[in-house]
Amino acid sequence: MENMAVGVFASIDAGLGVKLEVVRDLGIKTIQLHTPAKESRTPENAKAFLAKLKDYDITTTVVFLGFEGESYATIAKAAETVGFVPAATRAARLQESREIADFAKLLGVDAIGSHIGFVPHDSSSTEYKEMVAAIQEYCDYLKGNGQRLHLETGQEKAENLLAFLKDVGRDNIFINFDPANLILYGMDHPIDALKQVAPYVRSCHCKDALPTTGTPGVDWGQEVPFGQGQVDAKLFIKTLKEIGYTGPLTIEREIPEEPERQKAEIGQALELIESIKASL
Repeated sequence: MENMAVGVFASIDAGLGVKLEVVRDLGIKTIQLHTPAKESRTPENAKAFLAKLKDYDITTTVVFLGFEGESYATIAKAAETVGFVPAATRAARLQESREIADFAKLLGVDAIGSHIGFVPHDSSSTEYKEMVAAIQEYCDYLKGNGQRLHLETGQEKAENLLAFLKDVGRDNIFINFDPANLILYGMDHPIDALKQVAPYVRSCHCKDALPTTGTPGVDWGQEVPFGQGQVDAKLFIKTLKEIGYTGPLTIEREIPEEPERQKAEIGQALELIESIKASL
């Protein structure tokens, strides 16, 4: 795979990502895969999906976790429902995460991506310690599969995320850097945060956003096509190169309800990224 190959967020079945046919039509060769539905996670479907990937000459680099009951309707709702934070669903979600990792292993994918949820700010709290223990347990399971965990940025400032990684203390936990999420959640400046967490960045999203016109951290910002928000696309890719990042530049555009627009804007992002790469 070429250095900083362009990728896109994709799905086997219903999900936020585009269908493989769109990936093929755009000539993109790498994908991150949205969690397949439970009924799709079978050895037979893995074999069929791998055959399709081979036919289209596409490589899967990360499989992303996702769970029933998660809601991003508001930032407050996301804090209540996303990832491993809700205690009532944590054990079941950890079990499903192990199953997803096993399916990813069938696909030959050695990285699992996840929004683990809003890590409690008080590191001395029971809730924080329970989150650390949950992620340690999952990292240990992934280790047995020869896999890594890539935490998605957004809900925490860079220094808090770094502190959490240190407390988890596992050598197979890294970061999937999404610059737009830091703007959407009103948490951090994308480029400054990228420089702070640089040693841990193993995958990324090329996504863009505008800050909220309401209260940062309370009201959502607005996702926009890559290159049309406040991420600064050229500086983002330039900084990735400067920190020694060589992995895929995975385009994410979360408007699955508008597939034609989604495809068009991913195509525009592809052209932009290739032009930036050529200029560096």
